[in-house]
This record gives sequence, structure tokens and C-alpha cells, in this order.
Amino acid sequence: MHSDASKPRILIADDRPDSLSVLVQLLKHDYHITPVKNGKSALIKAVSGPQPDLILLDILMPDIDGYEVCRQLKQNPITQEIPIIFISAVSEVMDEAKGFSVGAVDYVPKPFNPETVKARVKTHITLSRTLKELQHALKKVKTLSGLLPICSHCKKIRDDEGHWQPLELYIHKFSDADFSHGICPVCRDLHYPGLKKK
Repeated sequence: MHSDASKPRILIADDRPDSLSVLVQLLKHDYHITPVKNGKSALIKAVSGPQPDLILLDILMPDIDGYEVCRQLKQNPITQEIPIIFISAVSEVMDEAKGFSVGAVDYVPKPFNPETVKARVKTHITLSRTLKELQHALKKVKTLSGLLPICSHCKKIRDDEGHWQPLELYIHKFSDADFSHGICPVCRDLHYPGLKKK
């Protein structure tokens, strides 16, 4: 269960009030839900206000169909990384190949199986958040390849906030590396001349 502040956001677009209501009731306890009734509203809501972590998108809508909405979202740099799950009635013919080719990650059939809906939503939100965390971590790691201000005397490193940290703490903060200490041959001979070589 997420705290209210950390709840992922889901945008649901479906022109059928009964379907929209079922999905809202199923997901509202674990997610912030924004329901809309057509494709045009989905396109507007996806780029305005807090960004959704996932979009549930009906295929058959009267103004713009789900395929076109998905295609436009995936072409927009602001929304292209948001996972999209299509909603399709069993009686409707869904072109799965077309759905995946325009950028959808999954689909759920109507009538809804509550456990299937919850499981697929949770899976794709978890995958999306994990990917974002990995991308963020990679950006941090890349900063280690740039110019690092290091004290020529004590070898501390200045971080982005201007604080000086021991080299070990700085690297540990931006990686999974742990340190063990030893003495290199030059320092051994310089500082411990009586120490036997091994």
C-alpha cells in the first residue's frame, strides 16, 4: 500500500461511463486516478498537470481512437516514456500487432477481471519506475566521468553542494563499491621502511 503522497498516477480514457467507473473503483485505493471520456482529453491531460505513471486507454472512442492517441503520445517527448495499456472488449476485434507497433505495452479485456487488471497495472508501473531509477542512477554514474574537484593535499572531493567529502564516501555514494584499505609499495617503503615485503 502506498502513502497518499507516493501513490502512482493513472490516466484512464474510456468513453463508456460503466467501464470508467469499474476501473476507478478497482484502482482508486492504490493510485491517483484521472478519468477522461475521450481521446482528445487524454492527450491534453497526459501533458498537463502531474504526469501519469501509466495510461489505460480504450481502443474504440468516438473522437480519436486509442491507436491514434497512443501513436501521438509516443511521438511526444513529454509522454513517450509513459506505459500504455489498451482496453478492449472481448467482442471487439483488437489488432494486437498494431497495438504493440504504436507503443502499447499490454492490454486488458472487457469485461474486466479485477485481479488481472490490478496485476498488469502493478507490473507495468513497477517496471516503469525501475527503469526511471536505473536511468537516474546512470546519469549519476556518468557524472563521475566528468571533472571532479579534488583536493591536491588530502584528496577529498567537492560535491555539487560545495561540501568536501573523503574520496571513499563520495564514490560509495554514487556506486555500490565498498572499500578495504591497504598500503601500496611506494607508501610502504616511504612510511614503513622496516616493514617486510610480502
